[in-house]
Amino acid sequence: MRFSTGLAAASVLMLASAAWAQEAAPVVASVSAPASEWRAVAAENLLVIDTDKGRVLVELAPEVAPGHVERIRLLAGRGFFDNLLWHRVIDHFMAQTGDPLGSGEGQSPYPDLKAEFTFRRDSQTPFTAVAAPAGSVVGFLRSLPVQSQPDALMAKMEGGRVSAWGLYCPGVAGMARDDAPDSANSQFFLMRQPYPSLEKRYTIWGRVVSGLDVVRALKFSPNPDGIVTGPDRMTRVRVASDLPEAERPAVQVLDTNSARFRALADAARQAKGADFSVCDIDLPVQVAGAPAA
Repeated sequence: MRFSTGLAAASVLMLASAAWAQEAAPVVASVSAPASEWRAVAAENLLVIDTDKGRVLVELAPEVAPGHVERIRLLAGRGFFDNLLWHRVIDHFMAQTGDPLGSGEGQSPYPDLKAEFTFRRDSQTPFTAVAAPAGSVVGFLRSLPVQSQPDALMAKMEGGRVSAWGLYCPGVAGMARDDAPDSANSQFFLMRQPYPSLEKRYTIWGRVVSGLDVVRALKFSPNPDGIVTGPDRMTRVRVASDLPEAERPAVQVLDTNSARFRALADAARQAKGADFSVCDIDLPVQVAGAPAA
């Protein structure tokens, strides 16, 4: 059963960390910033997921997982995800979909994907650091929380590129798989809460920039396997660039290079102290345009 073994094991660990996940609420600050401090999300990197509970907008991260982003774009463009169920949803954890059978056993007709658990970044990668724990640095690649080897190592690495990986904060989008690392295909999940034990084990390909409340409102199962009875569904999934211009939502995220973002990050570090995590930073977002289909 696709993704049943790996994520079922993780759901057992979830029971011990559920209380931590509930307490790890992000620091939300009221942000009034000039137009120059907002970054527009490119239409080709914006996945529009309409569900029977509302709209979810995911910013794709092609620098992090180019093969998986290409697959998501392909399947969305062909209408593969339309009307598929959120068949596996675990509270304080994640919501999973992308199975045409709705059972956890199905996938697309395309070949399985090679794992992209980590990626390489150089000085040109759009990365903003917010903290530097011993031996590494954490921050954002656009809207995606990332941990990486420090910049100081770039001069010593081939091609000037250091190793980096996405972090499983709330809203992060990951690819489901079987036990084999290279077995991801069409099923994916969106995080309802942070879950670091998945990091470098399941490919990350984007993050929810709007609609995390919708993800958390999806019907979940109280059973350990997370299989939902009477699940919610996705009604339409498209990359924004594939929609008619009049139907495209316009999304702006606070630029992580802006003074307002630095103030927000500083406030989160001060509020959390030694318990600070990059997941504690909630990026402000502005959405305009057409309503959900």
